[in-house]
Amino acid sequence: MKKHHIILVIILVSIKGFSQDVNGFFVKADAFFNSYVNDGKVAYSKIQNNQSGLNELMKMAETVSVSKEDAEVYQAFWINAYNLSVIKGIIDNYPTNSPLDNAGFFDKTTYRLAGKNITLNDIEHKLLRAQFNDARFHFVLVCGAVGCPPLINKAYMPNTLDAQMETQTKKAINGNFIRVNTKKKRVQASQIMEWYKADFTMDGTTEINFINQYRTEKLEGKYKLSYFQYDWRINKQ
Repeated sequence: MKKHHIILVIILVSIKGFSQDVNGFFVKADAFFNSYVNDGKVAYSKIQNNQSGLNELMKMAETVSVSKEDAEVYQAFWINAYNLSVIKGIIDNYPTNSPLDNAGFFDKTTYRLAGKNITLNDIEHKLLRAQFNDARFHFVLVCGAVGCPPLINKAYMPNTLDAQMETQTKKAINGNFIRVNTKKKRVQASQIMEWYKADFTMDGTTEINFINQYRTEKLEGKYKLSYFQYDWRINKQ
């Protein structure tokens, strides 16, 4: 076992109430993402040629037990489970040009996870967004398309979850998620911000306020907001 993963085991085991099945899942997921994800892109061809690691992870995820009361473990598990299930869905239809090329990819295909038969939409909308008011989910749940914020090459971990979500949100807001024309005072955002407007305007805030919360170079003055078209091409290496 690599030194990196030995350290992860020690950290995870030390967390109070951390069950052994979840522990093993996080460690294996971390190794999987590290092996097959680079610069936000997934090596689908390599995974297809050797599916044992992915299948082992999906099998482990079937019997994991998590509770909303242990919010960090719960959220980290479901974020990783979502991202792995997207990869599984693409591999099951590979080669494919887009997740949208496969009927029911998000709302009909089910995965056996934590004792539930569940779709990708159920994970995102019912288990995460509906339970926790946090727009940052949109920057860590990766739908398998170029238009998504990039997938990281490690698992989301309970003890680092908040920092990881914060980092990915900042990267997106200061990266390709928005396009700014300071001269014309115009900003274009990913359609994610249009589709989930309510998530980015909670507590009376505005989309511009949300952007400025994470953007290094603030949008000063009155900016006109519009949205650019989502890129649904597969996020393959």
